[in-house]
Amino acid sequence: MAGRHTIVLMQPSPNKASRTFMDFSSLNQALDGICARYEKKIMDINPLARNFTYDITDLYNFIDGLADISALVYDHQLQAFLPYDRQWIKQKMFQHLKNQARQ
Repeated sequence: MAGRHTIVLMQPSPNKASRTFMDFSSLNQALDGICARYEKKIMDINPLARNFTYDITDLYNFIDGLADISALVYDHQLQAFLPYDRQWIKQKMFQHLKNQARQ
């Protein structure tokens, strides 16, 4: 699943005009992209912070705080994008970060 083309659909606020998407070559890149979006939000809130840390709970709170988020992951066998919800993204995020910590 890590090498599959992934599109993240995100709506940060209840305003439908805030809808956006991010396009990635792989699921791992998509998960890193979500982390980068969270890190940007932290820096926007506190622009003087040079170093900061966060844990999975903080990241989950960010994901849960979005009005909507989902992922479309390409399945080569079906030749179609399969939709996944917020909970699936959080599960994959946990696995992804756990794998990164092992390296």
